[in-house]
Amino acid sequence: MSSTQSNANSKQAMLNPVVFFCSAGSALALALLMVLYPKASKAWLDHAQAAVSKAFGWYYMLVIVACLVFVLWLAFSRFGNVRLGRDDETPEFSYRAWVSMLFSAGIGIALLYYGAYEPLDHFLSPPVGQGGTTHAAREALTITFLHWGLHGWALYALIGTALAYFAYRKGLPLALRSALYPIFGDRIHGWIGHVVDACGILATLISMVTNLGIGALMLNSGLSYLFDIPQTAQVLLILVGMIMLVATIAVVSGVEKGIAWLSNLNVWLLCLLLLFVVLCGPTMHLFDGLVQNTGDYLRAFVGKSFEMYLYDEAAKNWAGAWTLFYWAWWIAWAPFAGMFIARISRGRTIKELILGVLLIPLGFTLAWLSIFGNTAIDVVFRQGAAELGAVAQADPPMALFKLLEYLPFTRFIALAAVMIGFVLFLTPVDSGTLMIANLCTSNGSEHEDAPIWLRLFWAMTITVVSMGLFLTGGSASFSSMQTAVVLCGLPFSVVLVLYIVSLCKALNSDTTQ
Repeated sequence: MSSTQSNANSKQAMLNPVVFFCSAGSALALALLMVLYPKASKAWLDHAQAAVSKAFGWYYMLVIVACLVFVLWLAFSRFGNVRLGRDDETPEFSYRAWVSMLFSAGIGIALLYYGAYEPLDHFLSPPVGQGGTTHAAREALTITFLHWGLHGWALYALIGTALAYFAYRKGLPLALRSALYPIFGDRIHGWIGHVVDACGILATLISMVTNLGIGALMLNSGLSYLFDIPQTAQVLLILVGMIMLVATIAVVSGVEKGIAWLSNLNVWLLCLLLLFVVLCGPTMHLFDGLVQNTGDYLRAFVGKSFEMYLYDEAAKNWAGAWTLFYWAWWIAWAPFAGMFIARISRGRTIKELILGVLLIPLGFTLAWLSIFGNTAIDVVFRQGAAELGAVAQADPPMALFKLLEYLPFTRFIALAAVMIGFVLFLTPVDSGTLMIANLCTSNGSEHEDAPIWLRLFWAMTITVVSMGLFLTGGSASFSSMQTAVVLCGLPFSVVLVLYIVSLCKALNSDTTQ
């Protein structure tokens, strides 16, 4: 190895004070307002979300569709065979390890939370038409597939491709700002780059706090169901502390050790739980449902992608609370997931990365939603268990555990679900915290993660913010955080559009040289 290469590989990541203090200050200020003024904050955020949904709903739809069309075109264009690294470079991670980490990068405890709850909610309270009907059952899964389908994963593929291309082909830092170099040139090292990185950190942190709230509420529901442990703020604080303690240990150990190991564990645990529901539930009905749901999703794909419920005010409000929230949530998660995907994808081709992101985790996600959703709807619709639907709408975190009452070995499987939920939540926290810490540094190589003290700082920040929200407003504060996700998604959506322009300029320039 040459001395130049040795020096490049040994560069230590240094703190970027502008990004660090701006992002940390903004996050703590927002959390402090929610802690000190929970009711006023919720009212203001709800008003802001309604205003954003009304003014920019069309814009969210177009951005999401544009990103999906672009990555599909990119994968099958002449640029699809471009390698993210040297032309002769081999992938850094084995295919099995890469698939496992891809799988866990975007699949968290929200899949457990929404798997039975969301289809049931859409079945009983659809955006249009009467609930509880055969038509409503089909529409419920179509809408759920839309929210968890290709559109969201395309954002991860776009950011992952852009960051990996500019880091491994152009030698720029693995940071959100780097993918804007063809547009802004060296100005990305100034305030433009600082703003982009800080916005990505803030969006990721709010999404992670929201996800931590979902995870703690679900685990508390499971423990309450199994052991009659009360659903109180004190119990939630203990759960948050336990989750973050284990996650912090894993994030300090880095990608190659803790995160890769947890990713493999997540895959096996989820597959076992899914297999149990298939074999012990209405098996043939579930296989039929998976085929039908996939066909319904593909048939309605274009129409649903542009559905604005133009002349139905109630349905329009529903779309703001569900579909637009999902689009903003995907956008807010995209900086973390995309950067993590880029971090593990050196040596892959553009086509390999895009198709891997779009198909591997997506296939499992849709199978999960179809199997759990159809099992829950079957129990309510065909078996007449109205109480399950009532629980799902009144207490969403409890929906999964109530559903397990209609399957054998209820208490054992419920305990397993609690354990799976705990493990499943750790990987996004690990990789998200690592991504936030890395964005606060500069001058390091793409192999050099942020210093341990910086990773610990962000892990503690997420913990303290989450605990503060639980102490002051409970689940209502996390509802406010979910609303804040919609607002954070708006500015970062502009960055997504710029990434498309930037990639086109860079790839075209390379092929004409």
